[in-house]
Amino acid sequence: MPGNSQAHPVPPILKPYVAKNSIVTRSPGRINLIGEHTDYNNGFVLPAAIDKAAYLVMTPRADGVIHLRAADMDEVYSTSVSRLEKATHTAWPNYMLGVVQQFLDAGVSVAGFDATLSADIPVGAGLSSSAAVECAVALALNKLSGAGLDKLSLVRLAQKAENEYVGVQCGIMDQFASMFGKKDYVIRLDCRSLAYTYVPFNMGGIKIVLLDTNVKHSLGSSAYNDRRAQCETGVAWMRAQDNSVNSLRDATMDMLNAWVLPRDPLIYQRCRYVVEENGRLLAACDDLEAGDLPAFGRKMYATHEGLSRDYEVSCPEADFLVDAVKLLPTVLGARMMGGGFGGCTINLVEEGAVEEMIRSCRDAYRKKMNRQLKAYIANIESGSSVIA
Repeated sequence: MPGNSQAHPVPPILKPYVAKNSIVTRSPGRINLIGEHTDYNNGFVLPAAIDKAAYLVMTPRADGVIHLRAADMDEVYSTSVSRLEKATHTAWPNYMLGVVQQFLDAGVSVAGFDATLSADIPVGAGLSSSAAVECAVALALNKLSGAGLDKLSLVRLAQKAENEYVGVQCGIMDQFASMFGKKDYVIRLDCRSLAYTYVPFNMGGIKIVLLDTNVKHSLGSSAYNDRRAQCETGVAWMRAQDNSVNSLRDATMDMLNAWVLPRDPLIYQRCRYVVEENGRLLAACDDLEAGDLPAFGRKMYATHEGLSRDYEVSCPEADFLVDAVKLLPTVLGARMMGGGFGGCTINLVEEGAVEEMIRSCRDAYRKKMNRQLKAYIANIESGSSVIA
């Protein structure tokens, strides 16, 4: 995993912490172009790494102490390898310590170290800042310990760190996109087999604009669990009729119509969205291969419609922003991104129209929702690397 220090220089805030024996890593946040709520149904996703990242300086020490610093917040936390203790007053150290715990559980010898973190990924915007931090730590520890683990092993470790140490039951997409991202490409990831293909994303004249609703509705986590349970119920009903159905990845619309719709229209609605979204994603990849971004954008709008009406994980703020840009011919496509109930919408916008699009949406959002709208422009970048 060679570094690329010219393309990704060490941020100035971290330079005072770099010593001769330090390791510096960079791990990006991610977007997901299409394929939402398909990951835990063993379906397909289409993420990409972006040009906003977490940077980490790790320097070995001989006394078994782990000293962590969040440079952007000017906060520190210390513990030891022999007695790894979770932070209780703040969350950020635990994303780092969870990775240490996974290395230890895997039988890797970890010495003490100093680690200083800085990131320019907006927190809470649905760009997977936590996965970026985990991957940055995993890369640095892999090099520091000489463990020699491959990238997929590091992805699995980072995901387990969040699942088991932090306690967030995320899928593998975020860490995978952060680690495996490729500049100017999206990743078609099969969440069942973890087979993946790089698909070119020709952004000539197009910008990816993220509009942050600046809200996170409280029903998000409970509704997320409900959706998973509803999908599992639909699968169980179909499996009773055909034991080859192990997840919604294996389901067809004929199966849903025959075995789910007569029993429960709501569960049918949930399952239908996932089955349609998997098909939509594969067709969208064909659009990208053909260089047909307008067709791709129309599928993004269709995805939002499904997320809002069938899966019911959108919110009034996100719906308003997607409806607002539908009226703009300079926006090729838009949808809510992430788990739902807040976060960002992702928009494909003609480059010359970006400023006007953001201004008009910001004004309309303030008038309608009485909220401030944040906007970010994201470029597709390379994945995690050791940069020094």
